[in-house]
Amino acid sequence: MLDPLGIFIFVTKLLNPKYLLHTMFWLTVISALYFFLPAYLANMFPSLAKNLPFLQYPVWEKKLGKNKTWRGVLIATLTGGLIFWLQQLAYAKGFTAWAVIDYSGFSIALGFLMGFGAIFGDLVESYYKRKAGIIPGKPWIPFDQLDFVIGGLVLSFFVYVPKASIILIILLASPLLHILFNRIGYWLKLQKNKL
Repeated sequence: MLDPLGIFIFVTKLLNPKYLLHTMFWLTVISALYFFLPAYLANMFPSLAKNLPFLQYPVWEKKLGKNKTWRGVLIATLTGGLIFWLQQLAYAKGFTAWAVIDYSGFSIALGFLMGFGAIFGDLVESYYKRKAGIIPGKPWIPFDQLDFVIGGLVLSFFVYVPKASIILIILLASPLLHILFNRIGYWLKLQKNKL
């Protein structure tokens, strides 16, 4: 359950410049990003695998456009599970410094849910983007940057609800990371747009 008091305390700490320089703050940021890594990579991998010759059929071309394919849904979901499984292996080998959760106590289903949630959030955003008359590939700020985050978080809540500070960091950092990685993808000629 979300803790409003926890959110208030964390936001109050963020307003204190001394806290931003504190090691514990940066460890919390890194831990939050590490926890959400299955969703981040699940959001990225479908565009990296766009030339693979399987399941390239649109999910619902009329409402979502031709770029949202079953291949993307499958790859995103599997990526989420795979990354979570790798996090479980790392945790078992003693890499616990960034762990928000005890990975040995959770099923790989959490990773699949984050991966599927990320792609599902993207599909929902695409539906509303088409309804708003925005053509595929054109930016729709801030929805392009938050769709996968909200989807990944909401579906992960079926298995685990992180502390409010972790959720807040993910919601604040993800749009910035999304823009950064899109720009890198654009420079590498993997993306059509910078945003």
